[in-house]
Amino acid sequence: MSSITADSNSAAAGRSTLRGVLVAFSAYAVFAFSDASIKILHGVVPSYQVAFLGALFGFAAVPFLKRREDAWLDMVNTSNRPMWLLRFICGAIGAICSVIAFTKLPMAEAFSLLFLLPSFVTILSVIFLKEDVRWQRWTAVILGFVGVLIVLRPGFRELSVGHFCAAVGGLAAAISIVINRALGSKEKRISLYGAGLFGTLIVSGFLMISEVTAPTATQWIFLASYGLLGALGNVLLMNAAHMAPANLVAPPQYSQMLWAIVFGYLLFNDSIDMPMAFGILLIIFSGLLTLARERKRGTPLPTAVAGNAQAAFATAQEDEPEAAKR
Repeated sequence: MSSITADSNSAAAGRSTLRGVLVAFSAYAVFAFSDASIKILHGVVPSYQVAFLGALFGFAAVPFLKRREDAWLDMVNTSNRPMWLLRFICGAIGAICSVIAFTKLPMAEAFSLLFLLPSFVTILSVIFLKEDVRWQRWTAVILGFVGVLIVLRPGFRELSVGHFCAAVGGLAAAISIVINRALGSKEKRISLYGAGLFGTLIVSGFLMISEVTAPTATQWIFLASYGLLGALGNVLLMNAAHMAPANLVAPPQYSQMLWAIVFGYLLFNDSIDMPMAFGILLIIFSGLLTLARERKRGTPLPTAVAGNAQAAFATAQEDEPEAAKR
């Protein structure tokens, strides 16, 4: 009888894990559609205003991220105010830079730079958290930067503010993740999410004062798509983290590159040559190698790369996957 019960529990856990992975793929697809909405605007709405409205719509995810024991004021309450303020600043920088990157660059190229996030996390974890990083993870970091050099080919291609902003956006998200690791379970997920949300809202709101435009009805649709789909992606990713372990929820984020290539080809007439394709593959391999090494060491995994810069906290490691509870 106990054997039958164990088999039943194992099968239920397997089904939950599979559902979690499928929901994760859905979340990353939603993030890709959200990012495509930015590019469809073609920069006709100022980037600061796009980031501001995206953060405003991002509040739609809060009721789903909030736990029963959380108070609404927990969005601004914290166990470590300096770290919260740093997350506040990084949230704003990451969101604004991501919007600029997707506005100025082909989607695949923007993602290739944003996907340096795991490499940045490794470097920052060594510097600030004194993590012991072995040669395998350093190899992944080097491969990631080699891939970026192949994609960008400095000296052979003109680099723009979009390339700079994509790299800075990835770095800002990496700092946010290192903050999450440093705080551990002491900080509530809603507080981490709130820091980035309010940071983006206040900083971009201040910066956009000098150039506010009145969006057309069509532009409002894409602005709402950017913000609401970003919020939906966070909710889906949180549910995926409840159903499956983080080491299975994180890798599907690289499916966003496939969406980027498809959108680029069908909507924006983007093209990818062989060197760029090889560089992108190197970057993806670098990220997956980092995730594999961190899974083996039991290190909290970097999570989603997305234009709204909030997804890193939808799967905060304080949650125990439901699959593991069964």
